[in-house]
Amino acid sequence: MSNTSRREFLLKSGYGLGGLGLAASGLLPGGGMISSAFADELLNAATGDNPLAPKAPHFAAKAKTVIWLHMAGAPSTLDLYDYKPELIKLAGKGVPDSFLKGIKTSTRGGATKLIATNRKWKQHGESGAWFSDLLPNLARHADDLAFIKSSVTVGATHDISIMKLNSGGLNPGRPTLGAWVQYALGTANPNLPAYVVLYNDTREPRGGVTNWSSGFLPAVYQGTPFRPGPSPILHLDNPEYLAKTEKRSSLNLLKRLNQKHAARYPVDTELQARTESYELAYRMQETAPEAVDFSKESEATKELYGLNDEATKNYGELLLRARRLTERGVRFIQVVSGPTEVNGDSRDWDAHANIEENHSKHARIVDKPIAGLLADLKAQGLLDTTLVVWTSEFGRTSWSESGDGRDHNPWGYTQWLAGGGVKAGYTHGSTDAIGLQAEKGKEVDTFDLHATVLNQLGLDHLKTIYKHQGRSERPTVVYGKVIKELIA
Repeated sequence: MSNTSRREFLLKSGYGLGGLGLAASGLLPGGGMISSAFADELLNAATGDNPLAPKAPHFAAKAKTVIWLHMAGAPSTLDLYDYKPELIKLAGKGVPDSFLKGIKTSTRGGATKLIATNRKWKQHGESGAWFSDLLPNLARHADDLAFIKSSVTVGATHDISIMKLNSGGLNPGRPTLGAWVQYALGTANPNLPAYVVLYNDTREPRGGVTNWSSGFLPAVYQGTPFRPGPSPILHLDNPEYLAKTEKRSSLNLLKRLNQKHAARYPVDTELQARTESYELAYRMQETAPEAVDFSKESEATKELYGLNDEATKNYGELLLRARRLTERGVRFIQVVSGPTEVNGDSRDWDAHANIEENHSKHARIVDKPIAGLLADLKAQGLLDTTLVVWTSEFGRTSWSESGDGRDHNPWGYTQWLAGGGVKAGYTHGSTDAIGLQAEKGKEVDTFDLHATVLNQLGLDHLKTIYKHQGRSERPTVVYGKVIKELIA
Protein backbone atom coordinates (compact mmCIF):
# COMPACT_ATOMS: atom_id res chain seq x y z
CA MET A 1 0.00 0.00 0.00
CA SER A 2 1.52 3.39 -0.97
CA ASN A 3 2.04 6.25 1.53
CA THR A 4 -0.68 8.22 -0.22
CA SER A 5 -3.25 5.43 -0.04
CA ARG A 6 -2.40 4.67 3.58
CA ARG A 7 -2.81 8.34 4.40
CA GLU A 8 -6.20 8.38 2.73
CA PHE A 9 -7.16 5.23 4.59
CA LEU A 10 -6.34 6.87 7.93
CA LEU A 11 -8.26 9.99 7.00
CA LYS A 12 -11.36 8.11 5.86
CA SER A 13 -11.51 5.35 8.42
CA GLY A 14 -11.23 7.39 11.59
CA TYR A 15 -9.41 6.12 14.66
CA GLY A 16 -10.46 2.48 14.73
CA LEU A 17 -11.00 0.59 17.99
CA GLY A 18 -7.63 1.42 19.50
CA GLY A 19 -7.91 5.03 18.46
CA LEU A 20 -11.29 5.40 20.17
CA GLY A 21 -9.67 4.81 23.51
CA LEU A 22 -6.95 7.35 22.76
CA ALA A 23 -9.53 9.87 21.60
CA ALA A 24 -11.51 9.41 24.79
CA SER A 25 -8.39 10.01 26.86
CA GLY A 26 -7.66 13.23 25.00
CA LEU A 27 -4.44 12.02 23.40
CA LEU A 28 -5.63 12.49 19.83
CA PRO A 29 -6.81 15.83 18.44
CA GLY A 30 -10.46 16.39 17.55
CA GLY A 31 -12.84 13.48 17.32
CA GLY A 32 -14.16 11.01 14.77
CA MET A 33 -11.82 11.77 11.87
CA ILE A 34 -8.05 12.15 11.93
CA SER A 35 -6.71 15.47 10.64
CA SER A 36 -4.41 15.34 7.61
CA ALA A 37 -1.46 16.71 9.60
CA PHE A 38 -1.95 14.12 12.30
CA ALA A 39 -2.30 11.32 9.74
CA ASP A 40 1.10 12.36 8.40
CA GLU A 41 2.50 12.10 11.94
CA LEU A 42 1.08 8.59 12.34
CA LEU A 43 2.62 7.53 9.05
CA ASN A 44 5.98 9.03 9.91
CA ALA A 45 6.03 7.17 13.21
CA ALA A 46 4.88 3.89 11.69
CA THR A 47 7.02 3.91 8.56
CA GLY A 48 10.14 5.70 9.77
CA ASP A 49 9.75 8.59 7.33
CA ASN A 50 12.22 11.34 8.22
CA PRO A 51 10.41 14.35 9.74
CA LEU A 52 13.52 16.46 9.07
CA ALA A 53 13.65 15.78 5.33
CA PRO A 54 13.99 18.98 3.26
CA LYS A 55 10.68 20.59 2.33
CA ALA A 56 9.91 23.16 -0.32
CA PRO A 57 9.04 26.71 0.80
CA HIS A 58 5.77 28.33 -0.23
CA PHE A 59 7.61 30.64 -2.64
CA ALA A 60 11.16 31.57 -3.63
CA ALA A 61 13.18 32.37 -0.53
CA LYS A 62 15.50 35.36 -0.17
CA ALA A 63 17.24 33.88 2.88
CA LYS A 64 18.50 30.38 3.60
CA THR A 65 19.62 30.95 7.19
CA VAL A 66 18.58 33.17 10.10
CA ILE A 67 21.09 34.30 12.73
CA TRP A 68 18.94 35.54 15.61
CA LEU A 69 21.00 37.77 17.93
CA HIS A 70 19.18 38.11 21.25
CA MET A 71 20.60 40.88 23.43
CA ALA A 72 19.66 39.33 26.78
CA GLY A 73 18.44 41.68 29.48
CA ALA A 74 17.18 44.35 27.06
CA PRO A 75 19.61 47.13 26.15
CA SER A 76 18.58 50.75 26.13
CA THR A 77 18.35 51.60 22.45
CA LEU A 78 18.07 55.23 23.59
CA ASP A 79 21.78 54.89 24.39
CA LEU A 80 22.70 52.99 21.21
CA TYR A 81 20.64 54.00 18.13
CA ASP A 82 17.78 56.33 19.05
CA TYR A 83 19.16 59.86 19.32
CA LYS A 84 16.74 62.21 21.15
CA PRO A 85 17.89 65.84 21.52
CA GLU A 86 14.61 66.74 23.23
CA LEU A 87 15.29 64.22 25.98
CA ILE A 88 18.62 65.90 26.64
CA LYS A 89 16.81 69.24 27.09
CA LEU A 90 14.21 67.76 29.43
CA ALA A 91 16.66 65.71 31.54
CA GLY A 92 16.07 66.07 35.27
CA LYS A 93 12.43 67.06 34.87
CA GLY A 94 9.36 64.95 35.53
CA VAL A 95 7.80 63.00 32.68
CA PRO A 96 5.15 65.19 31.00
CA ASP A 97 1.75 63.46 31.09
CA SER A 98 1.36 64.15 27.37
CA PHE A 99 3.96 61.45 26.66
CA LEU A 100 2.17 58.88 28.83
CA LYS A 101 -1.19 58.87 27.07
CA GLY A 102 -2.39 55.42 26.06
CA ILE A 103 0.03 53.39 28.18
CA LYS A 104 -0.24 51.81 31.61
CA THR A 105 2.57 52.86 33.89
CA SER A 106 2.96 53.96 37.50
CA THR A 107 5.00 56.93 36.31
CA ARG A 108 2.70 59.90 36.91
CA GLY A 109 2.82 63.35 38.40
CA GLY A 110 6.45 64.14 37.65
CA ALA A 111 7.81 62.04 40.53
CA THR A 112 10.09 60.11 38.19
CA LYS A 113 12.79 62.10 36.44
CA LEU A 114 13.83 61.90 32.80
CA ILE A 115 17.47 61.03 32.21
CA ALA A 116 19.50 61.76 29.12
CA THR A 117 22.25 59.64 27.68
CA ASN A 118 25.83 60.70 28.35
CA ARG A 119 27.00 59.23 25.07
CA LYS A 120 28.34 61.12 22.06
CA TRP A 121 26.31 60.75 18.86
CA LYS A 122 27.12 60.84 15.18
CA GLN A 123 25.41 59.99 11.89
CA HIS A 124 27.01 57.30 9.75
CA GLY A 125 26.97 56.14 6.14
CA GLU A 126 24.91 57.43 3.25
CA SER A 127 21.79 56.52 5.21
CA GLY A 128 22.73 58.96 7.97
CA ALA A 129 21.80 56.46 10.71
CA TRP A 130 22.53 57.65 14.25
CA PHE A 131 24.87 55.63 16.47
CA SER A 132 26.28 56.43 19.87
CA ASP A 133 29.96 56.04 20.61
CA LEU A 134 29.17 52.71 22.33
CA LEU A 135 29.05 50.99 18.91
CA PRO A 136 31.91 52.38 16.80
CA ASN A 137 32.51 49.15 14.85
CA LEU A 138 28.87 48.39 14.08
CA ALA A 139 28.38 52.02 13.00
CA ARG A 140 30.61 51.31 9.99
CA HIS A 141 27.85 48.96 8.75
CA ALA A 142 25.09 51.57 8.96
CA ASP A 143 24.24 51.13 5.29
CA ASP A 144 23.84 47.37 5.69
CA LEU A 145 21.13 47.63 8.35
CA ALA A 146 17.35 47.97 8.21
CA PHE A 147 16.25 49.58 11.46
CA ILE A 148 12.87 49.05 13.10
CA LYS A 149 12.59 52.05 15.43
CA SER A 150 8.93 51.46 16.27
CA SER A 151 9.13 48.02 17.87
CA VAL A 152 6.50 47.12 20.48
CA THR A 153 5.68 44.05 22.56
CA VAL A 154 3.46 42.85 25.39
CA GLY A 155 4.61 42.42 28.95
CA ALA A 156 7.31 44.18 30.89
CA THR A 157 8.92 41.29 32.76
CA HIS A 158 11.88 39.47 31.27
CA ASP A 159 10.55 35.92 31.43
CA ILE A 160 7.22 36.75 29.78
CA SER A 161 8.67 39.05 27.13
CA ILE A 162 11.50 36.63 26.27
CA MET A 163 8.87 33.93 25.79
CA LYS A 164 6.92 36.23 23.48
CA LEU A 165 10.07 37.19 21.59
CA ASN A 166 10.98 33.57 20.88
CA SER A 167 7.56 31.91 20.57
CA GLY A 168 4.89 34.60 20.31
CA GLY A 169 3.26 33.21 23.47
CA LEU A 170 2.97 34.61 26.97
CA ASN A 171 2.89 31.14 28.54
CA PRO A 172 5.05 28.04 27.99
CA GLY A 173 3.83 25.55 25.41
CA ARG A 174 4.13 27.34 22.08
CA PRO A 175 6.88 26.42 19.59
CA THR A 176 9.71 28.88 19.16
CA LEU A 177 10.33 30.51 15.80
CA GLY A 178 13.31 28.24 15.10
CA ALA A 179 11.16 25.17 15.74
CA TRP A 180 8.55 26.43 13.25
CA VAL A 181 11.29 26.97 10.67
CA GLN A 182 12.62 23.44 11.19
CA TYR A 183 9.09 22.00 10.97
CA ALA A 184 8.25 23.92 7.80
CA LEU A 185 11.53 23.50 5.90
CA GLY A 186 13.28 20.47 7.38
CA THR A 187 17.05 20.33 7.35
CA ALA A 188 19.44 21.38 4.60
CA ASN A 189 22.26 19.32 6.12
CA PRO A 190 21.34 15.89 7.54
CA ASN A 191 24.60 15.77 9.49
CA LEU A 192 23.88 18.83 11.65
CA PRO A 193 20.84 20.09 13.57
CA ALA A 194 18.73 22.52 11.56
CA TYR A 195 18.13 24.66 14.65
CA VAL A 196 21.09 25.47 16.91
CA VAL A 197 21.26 27.64 20.03
CA LEU A 198 24.53 29.28 21.11
CA TYR A 199 24.95 31.05 24.44
CA ASN A 200 27.90 32.59 26.19
CA ASP A 201 27.41 31.71 29.83
CA THR A 202 28.18 28.95 32.28
CA ARG A 203 24.45 28.34 32.68
CA GLU A 204 21.47 28.31 30.33
CA PRO A 205 19.88 31.65 29.40
CA ARG A 206 16.98 32.97 31.43
CA GLY A 207 13.97 30.73 30.78
CA GLY A 208 16.11 27.73 29.82
CA VAL A 209 14.65 25.32 27.28
CA THR A 210 11.55 27.48 26.69
CA ASN A 211 13.89 29.65 24.59
CA TRP A 212 14.22 26.85 22.02
CA SER A 213 11.28 24.56 22.77
CA SER A 214 9.26 22.75 20.10
CA GLY A 215 6.10 23.36 22.17
CA PHE A 216 3.17 21.41 20.77
CA LEU A 217 5.11 20.50 17.62
CA PRO A 218 6.73 17.04 17.64
CA ALA A 219 9.76 17.03 19.93
CA VAL A 220 12.14 16.40 17.02
CA TYR A 221 11.84 20.10 16.06
CA GLN A 222 13.29 21.42 19.32
CA GLY A 223 16.50 23.45 19.08
CA THR A 224 19.88 21.93 19.93
CA PRO A 225 21.88 23.99 22.43
CA PHE A 226 25.66 24.14 22.04
CA ARG A 227 27.61 24.99 25.19
CA PRO A 228 30.28 27.70 25.15
CA GLY A 229 33.91 26.65 25.02
CA PRO A 230 35.97 24.22 22.94
CA SER A 231 33.61 21.23 23.43
CA PRO A 232 30.11 22.56 22.79
CA ILE A 233 28.49 19.14 22.31
CA LEU A 234 28.65 16.75 25.24
CA HIS A 235 29.25 13.00 24.90
CA LEU A 236 29.76 13.11 21.12
CA ASP A 237 32.84 10.89 21.13
CA ASN A 238 32.62 7.12 21.46
CA PRO A 239 34.25 5.47 24.50
CA GLU A 240 37.73 4.20 23.69
CA TYR A 241 36.66 0.55 23.96
CA LEU A 242 33.73 0.91 21.51
CA ALA A 243 34.48 0.37 17.81
CA LYS A 244 32.56 2.32 15.20
CA THR A 245 31.02 -0.86 13.76
CA GLU A 246 29.81 -1.88 17.21
CA LYS A 247 28.22 1.53 17.69
CA ARG A 248 26.44 1.26 14.33
CA SER A 249 25.14 -2.24 15.15
CA SER A 250 23.85 -1.08 18.51
CA LEU A 251 22.05 1.87 16.93
CA ASN A 252 20.50 -0.37 14.27
CA LEU A 253 19.10 -2.67 16.93
CA LEU A 254 17.85 0.26 19.01
CA LYS A 255 16.24 1.82 15.95
CA ARG A 256 14.35 -1.38 15.09
CA LEU A 257 13.09 -1.72 18.65
CA ASN A 258 12.05 1.93 18.77
CA GLN A 259 10.23 1.68 15.44
CA LYS A 260 8.22 -1.30 16.69
CA HIS A 261 7.39 0.61 19.86
CA ALA A 262 6.51 3.73 17.85
CA ALA A 263 4.09 1.73 15.71
CA ARG A 264 2.24 0.75 18.89
CA TYR A 265 2.30 4.28 20.34
CA PRO A 266 2.24 6.65 17.34
CA VAL A 267 1.44 9.74 19.40
CA ASP A 268 4.71 9.45 21.35
CA THR A 269 6.74 12.10 19.52
CA GLU A 270 9.37 12.07 22.27
CA LEU A 271 10.31 8.53 21.23
CA GLN A 272 10.64 9.49 17.58
CA ALA A 273 12.68 12.55 18.55
CA ARG A 274 15.01 10.38 20.62
CA THR A 275 15.49 7.94 17.73
CA GLU A 276 16.27 10.82 15.38
CA SER A 277 18.67 12.35 17.91
CA TYR A 278 20.60 9.07 18.19
CA GLU A 279 20.98 8.92 14.43
CA LEU A 280 21.90 12.59 14.18
CA ALA A 281 24.45 12.25 16.97
CA TYR A 282 26.04 9.33 15.09
CA ARG A 283 26.35 11.40 11.93
CA MET A 284 27.54 14.43 13.88
CA GLN A 285 30.52 12.49 15.21
CA GLU A 286 32.10 13.02 11.80
CA THR A 287 30.85 16.51 10.95
CA ALA A 288 30.15 18.49 14.12
CA PRO A 289 33.70 18.74 15.53
CA GLU A 290 34.89 20.28 12.26
CA ALA A 291 31.85 22.56 12.02
CA VAL A 292 32.42 24.21 15.40
CA ASP A 293 36.23 24.19 15.33
CA PHE A 294 37.63 27.55 14.33
CA SER A 295 41.27 26.76 15.17
CA LYS A 296 42.12 26.66 11.45
CA GLU A 297 40.55 30.04 10.73
CA SER A 298 43.06 32.69 9.69
CA GLU A 299 44.50 35.10 12.24
CA ALA A 300 42.86 37.93 10.31
CA THR A 301 39.45 36.30 10.72
CA LYS A 302 40.01 35.71 14.43
CA GLU A 303 40.98 39.35 14.82
CA LEU A 304 37.88 40.41 12.87
CA TYR A 305 35.65 38.72 15.48
CA GLY A 306 37.71 39.96 18.43
CA LEU A 307 39.09 36.58 19.45
CA ASN A 308 42.40 38.21 20.40
CA ASP A 309 40.78 40.41 23.06
CA GLU A 310 39.58 38.94 26.37
CA ALA A 311 36.57 41.28 26.42
CA THR A 312 35.24 40.11 23.05
CA LYS A 313 36.73 36.62 22.77
CA ASN A 314 33.85 34.50 24.10
CA TYR A 315 31.07 36.25 22.22
CA GLY A 316 33.26 36.47 19.12
CA GLU A 317 33.71 32.70 19.21
CA LEU A 318 29.92 32.26 19.21
CA LEU A 319 29.51 34.44 16.13
CA LEU A 320 32.40 32.84 14.26
CA ARG A 321 30.80 29.49 15.07
CA ALA A 322 27.50 30.89 13.77
CA ARG A 323 29.15 31.78 10.46
CA ARG A 324 30.61 28.28 10.13
CA LEU A 325 27.20 26.74 10.83
CA THR A 326 25.67 29.08 8.25
CA GLU A 327 28.13 27.81 5.65
CA ARG A 328 27.09 24.27 6.47
CA GLY A 329 23.37 24.79 5.94
CA VAL A 330 22.03 25.21 9.49
CA ARG A 331 18.71 27.02 9.02
CA PHE A 332 18.21 28.85 12.33
CA ILE A 333 21.02 29.91 14.67
CA GLN A 334 19.92 31.57 17.89
CA VAL A 335 22.69 33.42 19.73
CA VAL A 336 22.10 34.76 23.24
CA SER A 337 24.53 37.41 24.44
CA GLY A 338 26.41 36.51 27.60
CA PRO A 339 27.84 37.85 30.84
CA THR A 340 30.70 40.20 31.54
CA GLU A 341 31.51 38.41 34.78
CA VAL A 342 30.68 34.82 35.69
CA ASN A 343 30.03 35.72 39.32
CA GLY A 344 29.34 39.42 38.90
CA ASP A 345 26.24 41.59 38.81
CA SER A 346 26.42 42.48 35.11
CA ARG A 347 25.33 39.20 33.53
CA ASP A 348 23.28 40.97 30.87
CA TRP A 349 21.99 44.36 29.66
CA ASP A 350 19.41 44.71 32.48
CA ALA A 351 20.56 48.09 33.77
CA HIS A 352 18.06 49.46 36.28
CA ALA A 353 21.04 51.16 37.88
CA ASN A 354 24.52 52.21 36.79
CA ILE A 355 23.65 52.08 33.11
CA GLU A 356 26.88 53.74 32.01
CA GLU A 357 29.07 50.98 33.44
CA ASN A 358 26.69 48.20 32.39
CA HIS A 359 26.20 49.32 28.80
CA SER A 360 29.85 50.21 28.31
CA LYS A 361 30.79 46.62 29.24
CA HIS A 362 28.11 44.88 27.19
CA ALA A 363 28.46 47.11 24.16
CA ARG A 364 32.17 46.34 24.11
CA ILE A 365 31.42 42.59 24.26
CA VAL A 366 29.12 42.57 21.22
CA ASP A 367 30.16 45.55 19.06
CA LYS A 368 33.27 44.20 17.35
CA PRO A 369 32.04 40.59 16.98
CA ILE A 370 28.73 41.61 15.38
CA ALA A 371 30.51 44.02 13.03
CA GLY A 372 32.95 41.21 12.25
CA LEU A 373 30.10 38.81 11.53
CA LEU A 374 28.50 41.22 9.04
CA ALA A 375 31.84 41.91 7.34
CA ASP A 376 32.70 38.20 7.17
CA LEU A 377 29.30 37.17 5.80
CA LYS A 378 29.62 39.84 3.13
CA ALA A 379 33.19 38.79 2.24
CA GLN A 380 32.11 35.13 2.00
CA GLY A 381 29.16 36.03 -0.24
CA LEU A 382 26.74 34.83 2.46
CA LEU A 383 25.06 38.04 3.60
CA ASP A 384 22.58 38.09 0.71
CA THR A 385 21.18 34.72 1.80
CA THR A 386 21.64 35.08 5.56
CA LEU A 387 19.17 37.15 7.58
CA VAL A 388 20.76 38.63 10.70
CA VAL A 389 18.27 39.85 13.31
CA TRP A 390 19.36 42.03 16.27
CA THR A 391 16.61 41.88 18.84
CA SER A 392 15.65 41.93 22.50
CA GLU A 393 12.69 41.25 24.76
CA PHE A 394 11.86 44.99 25.04
CA GLY A 395 13.58 48.36 25.33
CA ARG A 396 14.20 50.73 28.20
CA THR A 397 12.49 53.88 29.38
CA SER A 398 13.57 57.51 29.17
CA TRP A 399 13.34 57.76 32.96
CA SER A 400 14.79 55.99 35.94
CA GLU A 401 13.44 55.20 39.37
CA SER A 402 16.95 54.60 40.71
CA GLY A 403 18.55 57.73 39.32
CA ASP A 404 21.23 56.24 37.05
CA GLY A 405 19.51 53.40 35.20
CA ARG A 406 16.49 52.75 32.99
CA ASP A 407 13.34 50.67 33.46
CA HIS A 408 11.52 48.30 31.08
CA ASN A 409 9.85 49.73 27.98
CA PRO A 410 7.56 47.57 25.79
CA TRP A 411 5.98 50.62 24.09
CA GLY A 412 8.75 51.70 21.70
CA TYR A 413 12.31 50.56 21.03
CA THR A 414 14.75 49.69 18.23
CA GLN A 415 15.63 46.40 16.53
CA TRP A 416 17.37 45.81 13.20
CA LEU A 417 17.82 43.31 10.40
CA ALA A 418 20.59 42.86 7.84
CA GLY A 419 21.07 40.74 4.71
CA GLY A 420 18.56 38.13 3.59
CA GLY A 421 16.76 40.39 1.13
CA VAL A 422 15.92 43.28 3.48
CA LYS A 423 16.24 46.93 2.48
CA ALA A 424 19.71 48.03 3.52
CA GLY A 425 20.18 51.56 4.86
CA TYR A 426 16.47 51.90 5.68
CA THR A 427 14.73 53.03 8.88
CA HIS A 428 11.14 52.00 9.58
CA GLY A 429 9.13 54.08 12.05
CA SER A 430 10.31 56.10 15.02
CA THR A 431 9.61 56.84 18.66
CA ASP A 432 8.34 60.09 20.18
CA ALA A 433 10.56 62.97 21.25
CA ILE A 434 11.67 61.24 24.45
CA GLY A 435 12.01 57.75 22.93
CA LEU A 436 9.10 56.26 24.85
CA GLN A 437 6.24 55.31 22.49
CA ALA A 438 6.36 54.01 18.91
CA GLU A 439 5.00 56.07 16.05
CA LYS A 440 1.30 55.35 15.59
CA GLY A 441 0.54 53.30 12.49
CA LYS A 442 4.16 52.10 12.22
CA GLU A 443 4.26 49.76 15.22
CA VAL A 444 6.05 46.44 14.66
CA ASP A 445 5.04 43.75 17.14
CA THR A 446 6.90 40.47 17.71
CA PHE A 447 4.28 38.74 15.52
CA ASP A 448 5.09 41.13 12.65
CA LEU A 449 8.81 40.49 13.06
CA HIS A 450 8.21 36.72 12.97
CA ALA A 451 5.97 37.02 9.89
CA THR A 452 8.66 39.06 8.12
CA VAL A 453 11.46 36.63 8.99
CA LEU A 454 9.38 33.69 7.75
CA ASN A 455 8.59 35.61 4.56
CA GLN A 456 12.30 35.99 3.81
CA LEU A 457 12.65 32.21 4.20
CA GLY A 458 9.93 31.69 1.60
CA LEU A 459 7.20 30.89 4.12
CA ASP A 460 3.76 32.45 4.33
CA HIS A 461 3.02 32.67 8.05
CA LEU A 462 -0.70 32.28 7.30
CA LYS A 463 -0.06 28.96 5.53
CA THR A 464 2.49 27.54 7.98
CA ILE A 465 -0.03 25.37 9.82
CA TYR A 466 0.04 22.59 12.39
CA LYS A 467 -3.08 20.90 13.75
CA HIS A 468 -3.10 20.86 17.55
CA GLN A 469 -6.09 19.82 19.64
CA GLY A 470 -8.44 20.40 16.74
CA ARG A 471 -7.12 23.88 16.03
CA SER A 472 -5.03 25.05 13.08
CA GLU A 473 -2.06 26.68 14.79
CA ARG A 474 0.43 28.95 13.08
CA PRO A 475 3.60 30.77 14.24
CA THR A 476 1.91 34.15 14.65
CA VAL A 477 -1.21 32.81 16.46
CA VAL A 478 -3.98 34.99 14.94
CA TYR A 479 -1.85 38.12 14.50
CA GLY A 480 1.08 39.35 12.46
CA LYS A 481 1.72 40.99 9.12
CA VAL A 482 4.76 41.10 6.88
CA ILE A 483 6.42 44.54 7.06
CA LYS A 484 6.75 45.01 3.32
CA GLU A 485 8.61 48.30 3.67
CA LEU A 486 11.57 46.35 5.09
CA ILE A 487 11.92 44.14 2.04
CA ALA A 488 14.24 45.10 -0.79
